Amino acid sequence: MTGPAPADLRLALAADCPARLVLTHVTSKWGVPTVLALAGGTRRWNELRDAIDGVSEKMLAQTLRTLVDDGFVVRDQKPTLPPHVEYSLTDVGREIADLLLPLVERVARHVGDEVPWTRC
Repeated sequence: MTGPAPADLRLALAADCPARLVLTHVTSKWGVPTVLALAGGTRRWNELRDAIDGVSEKMLAQTLRTLVDDGFVVRDQKPTLPPHVEYSLTDVGREIADLLLPLVERVARHVGDEVPWTRC
């Protein structure tokens, strides 16, 4: 990109910008896989844990809590015994997933091109 960054982008790059903090949440180590795992639809806790290879229960809980707080994920607790909790993307979360998917696909292709022994 040449020339000055658009004003909105300059603000997002500022250390005290709330958008920058939220961006770090959604693009965190477990944020991207969690959003992409929910892109296919509503999932329960165990389904998410099983879908996201390598995530610990602690990190999944923390990531989901953060994504719920940021407005990307909805936590729906059903009034049943035992408790039944489902997670799904909000409209904004679906928009983010739609933007992340091509990025992840492109990175996977790049890794495959540049490092042939790596598989995704």
